[in-house]
Amino acid sequence: MTIDDIRDTLTNRMATHRIDLERLVGIPSVSASGFDPAAVRRSAEEVAELLSARGLESVALLEVDGAHPAVYGDWLHAGDDAPTVLCYAHHDVQPPGDEAQWKSPPFEATERDGRLFGRGAADDKAGILVHVAAIDAWLTARGTLPVNVKVLVEGEEETGSEHLAAFLDAHGSRLAADVVVLTDSVNWKVGVPALTYQQRGLVDARFEVRAAAHALHSGMYGGVVPDPVGAVAQVLASLTGPGGEVAIPGFADDARPPTEDERSRLEALDFDEGGFREEAGLLADVPLAGDPGRHPLERIWMAPSVTVIGVDAPTVAGSSNTIQPRAGARVSVRLAPGQDPVRARDLLCSHIERSVPWGLESTVTPGAAARPYVADPAHPSTAAALRALSDAYGRPAVLTGIGGTIPFIEPFVAAFSRDGDPLPALLTGVEDPDTRAHGTNESLHLDDWHRACLGQAYLLAELARAREVER
Repeated sequence: MTIDDIRDTLTNRMATHRIDLERLVGIPSVSASGFDPAAVRRSAEEVAELLSARGLESVALLEVDGAHPAVYGDWLHAGDDAPTVLCYAHHDVQPPGDEAQWKSPPFEATERDGRLFGRGAADDKAGILVHVAAIDAWLTARGTLPVNVKVLVEGEEETGSEHLAAFLDAHGSRLAADVVVLTDSVNWKVGVPALTYQQRGLVDARFEVRAAAHALHSGMYGGVVPDPVGAVAQVLASLTGPGGEVAIPGFADDARPPTEDERSRLEALDFDEGGFREEAGLLADVPLAGDPGRHPLERIWMAPSVTVIGVDAPTVAGSSNTIQPRAGARVSVRLAPGQDPVRARDLLCSHIERSVPWGLESTVTPGAAARPYVADPAHPSTAAALRALSDAYGRPAVLTGIGGTIPFIEPFVAAFSRDGDPLPALLTGVEDPDTRAHGTNESLHLDDWHRACLGQAYLLAELARAREVER
């Protein structure tokens, strides 16, 4: 199938898609608690208007109690013999963090040196536009699509999709598909596309420790009244070993070790530790954490890791000689392939409870529990995606893993697999190692974004062709 007209149409309309992206970046759709939920709803409404304007039908906000709204749209006129492709992205974003560390306002899209800066510019509002640009190119150039398409834009991915089970119960029937394409991952390098075939899982928990009804003078009471902030420090220190590895007893017992094929894929990638350290901004004398006997990519993609993502304690600025009455923290743990997230979360919570010192009162609140996911790298849809990305970028695409977690994948795949045959999930992305997703100065490489949009347009044709070959 010759699709030069699709390529040219998409390229000519990238300026329009950029305007759409910048408008979405301007909405502070932070889904975390403590931020304005009205902004997330406004983001969903803006996405719905965008889908309608670009030719999708049956556009609606999909809601369940307590959750931020998702957005749905479809185009289902390719015929019963054509595959149905579910295109996934999310419109919610992470908090901006310390806005003083941003070189430009986080919710004002700003171009510098070929990159577009702003919270959500890459993760994942550019992903929304990848789907939209591909669909728009086909409908503009030909008035039709080679496949049936459904689009789902989630609204709480960045908070662990905590209402996902209820969402699938309420709306899952309209999402049935033959393959799901998720544009929420990372390319290997700028200009080198990647298809992510595995991701880690995720669990988290909050805890609080309490010693007194109110703050106390550290001179009058110190040495007798225990310090909750110090207790939190002890609990957090107990979670990791000397090298930073997870130290919760038995935690990794159900982790699946990498296969020989997986190790071979790691070795085949040109991992550059110096370049990695520079991308991460790691200080010169700070070593890499984890087991030095394991490849760094294995540690990132296929081993559990623990991160303290929040601490409730006084800041140094304005602090006084006071024993705090209470303190707390939130801990996030990534899971290796094979790990059961419910088991992992239970172990995390019980370890925290056991580790609280000095008889302090404590409360542990379990959070998200998302299962790791590993796709079949030999599936025909994988080959289709690799061809599409290679053509779009002009160089061979590579198979990679990702240390992050998209909670939607595993439950959706489980819900729509047929007769024991797993639903194919194709995870592509617009990010690169310098994107700094979730960090300050998040950015999108604009040329790679264009290539990602082309890759999605080509993928629709490749998936249609693959179905024809099957028949």
